[in-house]
Amino acid sequence: MSLPADEKTFMGQPRALATLFFTEMWERFSYYGMRAILVLYLIAPPDGATPPGGGLGFSATDAAAIYGTYASLIYLLPLAGGWVSDRIIGPRRSTLIGGIVIATGHFIMAVPAQAAFWVGLLVIAVGTGLLKPCVSAMVGDLYAPDDTRRDGGFSIFYMGINLGALLAPLIVGYVGEEINWHLGFALAGVGMLIGLAQYVAGFKGLGTVGVAVPNPATRSEKGRALVWVLIALAAVAAVLVVNELLFGGFDITDITVIFTIVVVGIAVVYFIRLFRQPNLTGVDKERLRAFLYLFLAAVLFWAIYDQSGSTLNEFASKYTDLEFGSTTIPISWLQSINPIFIIIFAPIFATIWTKLADRAPSTPAKFAMALFGVGISFLIMIPPALQAENAQESAVWWLVAVYLVQTWSELLLSPNGLSVTTKLAPAGLLSQMLAVWFLATAVGDSVGGQIVRLIDVVGWAGYFVICGIGTIILAGLFLLVVPKLKRLMDGVR
Repeated sequence: MSLPADEKTFMGQPRALATLFFTEMWERFSYYGMRAILVLYLIAPPDGATPPGGGLGFSATDAAAIYGTYASLIYLLPLAGGWVSDRIIGPRRSTLIGGIVIATGHFIMAVPAQAAFWVGLLVIAVGTGLLKPCVSAMVGDLYAPDDTRRDGGFSIFYMGINLGALLAPLIVGYVGEEINWHLGFALAGVGMLIGLAQYVAGFKGLGTVGVAVPNPATRSEKGRALVWVLIALAAVAAVLVVNELLFGGFDITDITVIFTIVVVGIAVVYFIRLFRQPNLTGVDKERLRAFLYLFLAAVLFWAIYDQSGSTLNEFASKYTDLEFGSTTIPISWLQSINPIFIIIFAPIFATIWTKLADRAPSTPAKFAMALFGVGISFLIMIPPALQAENAQESAVWWLVAVYLVQTWSELLLSPNGLSVTTKLAPAGLLSQMLAVWFLATAVGDSVGGQIVRLIDVVGWAGYFVICGIGTIILAGLFLLVVPKLKRLMDGVR
């Protein structure tokens, strides 16, 4: 779908972008609202008698690993969701069903029982797997392949994501942290319901976008997919039963480590399958090679960046002075700092890319700058970490500076990564390619959840030094291959 010259626009973009903008905004409201209080709930003592009540009492490193595993699952399941969308029901219905499942998961988490908490997390992840790649795929379908507004459109779409991320910690975070954890989880579900209502109301404006199934599966392909799902479920059940009988069950460390290995293995297998897809042209294969490099850069980026909801949130709860006069701000409110910066700077970045058009830096160059930035952001944490090791609280402005640098880095990588994925995708594989793009976040979050355990070995300051300098070195290596990537992308910027 391309934009006719006389069609009404939304911020200079196709008007249908507004429907997808607000759908994703409310989905992110539900996700970031729950995320803002997830680690805090995990580390809260289980015997809390005053509001918001008891938590689950995990250690800080175990809570960070659980958080990383859950965030990884959120971005892993779009692989399955992308296949269902591309091969069975199409992006539009996948988005609708996914939103319903997400809302259901939040309301399950509202039940004050530990079993309901874990089940609700899993249900939300399943729903996100259906919804997330399909909304982005429909945004890509609004533009012709040579439309130079595409990057600007994705930056505006990304601003919608962060508007939801801004509001969620302020509302859901406050209710969960100050009143009741489970009421906060339920409020996140209400946000998803609002998003579903406006999505359905905007169907007419979307026209035919997302209705068709891009690459319909045959009956035998559907049967094979069902068999593989049953085999996977049976394998998981068998491992759990055998381990329970022989070793007394898994502890949380075992589960998160095994999950990380599985996620990395899935990424390897999925890329092998992508390169073996039938009907790929020589250009398709070269572009997939370029995408693999971008994927690895994104894994490194998210492994560091997504610790804002775990490592940095825990640091804030223990070692940051949150008093402003006679008021102490909720810890979860700090999660709104990054979205505030995104909302400020996303239009600026979108304008820059639109104005520069073909003169803008290439996508690989933007990725290299993003990696340098996220590495520098962790070096900023060294002074407050040294204060923490001397049992001193640090000013909140250190975290504000970290989030500012990370915001600039994010705007260089994330919306441009979405955009370039839609351009590099071979015909008929758009939703699955977007799912692979989100798989980079899954691998990064899972690996990041394990890296956090270094804090117990080298301390807070040592941890930020290792992560910061290591990321900057790898960014330099990536910069060296930028010219090669530009050749492999065959004209795609």
